[in-house]
Amino acid sequence: MPKLGVIGSMVWDVIHGRDPGAPPVEEWGGIAYALAGLDASLSPDWEIVPLIKVGRDLSDEANRFLRTLARVPSSARFMEVPLPNNRVVLRYESRERRCERMEGGVPHWTWEELGPLVRDVDAIYANFISGFEMSLGTAQALRHGFAGPIYADLHSLFLGMRHDGLRMLQPLPGADEWLACFDVVQLNEDELRQLGGGNDSLEVAASVLARGVSLLAVTLGPHGVVYVAAPGFTGLAPPPEARSLGDAVTTARIEAPAIDVLDPTGCGDVFGAALCAGLLRAEPVETALREANRLAARNAVYRGASSLAQHLRGELVTAPPDG
Repeated sequence: MPKLGVIGSMVWDVIHGRDPGAPPVEEWGGIAYALAGLDASLSPDWEIVPLIKVGRDLSDEANRFLRTLARVPSSARFMEVPLPNNRVVLRYESRERRCERMEGGVPHWTWEELGPLVRDVDAIYANFISGFEMSLGTAQALRHGFAGPIYADLHSLFLGMRHDGLRMLQPLPGADEWLACFDVVQLNEDELRQLGGGNDSLEVAASVLARGVSLLAVTLGPHGVVYVAAPGFTGLAPPPEARSLGDAVTTARIEAPAIDVLDPTGCGDVFGAALCAGLLRAEPVETALREANRLAARNAVYRGASSLAQHLRGELVTAPPDG
């Protein structure tokens, strides 16, 4: 059974302003959304291997969430660390804009820790939920020490943090070196602008592919996703497909399904999980992107990560969170 290693952070969210006039909501966030998306969209022959640290204060609760996922072996657990788990306060300023404040002490992976754990996995999905999951040096060691494909949502690598925990969008130091570590890179519009420093988007995309990235996916919220694929890229089915120098770069915008209710929390994480799963099946890129858009839209009409995998699979959820 092929195994997908998942790197990210379990976060306890306190969400303000998602529903105007309603009290704050507390629930699992962060990599919990991606885990649910992978559980719903991976092919039946794949198994999820969590490569995720959690703080001792929320370890039991986090592992109870893990037990609800069908593609995680019963023996799997998050790695407990003797420090407070990451907690985030989200305040929505609009349906698509929010400010974020983080606290917690979950440390990053070192290569000495991570290296032995990736020996038995066939592919890696990395989602930088906190931005502190690993250092650049560890990411480079992972790229050189791991032969399988690596999907990365760079998200919070673009977020600095003030002394009070407030996250701020900023350029990514060492961006070229980071990009060279991954086969597929996911960004949103704001992150692409930070990466480009004011340059034309197509020029930025070309520079991303020049670093060895095979597929760049830029999410546009309700407007879908724009992708740029390197010549000959046909998916992540291990081993990674080789590029063909005779082919051209491909690019297009894939529209998202229209929905009446929108809660953007976790949509990018579900999108990335579904896209990674489709690419591992060697689906055509646009087919995989349409399915990722569909599941992200399905997430947008649901509250929270609890029972989300069942909802994404189209199963009846008898008591959905009321947010």
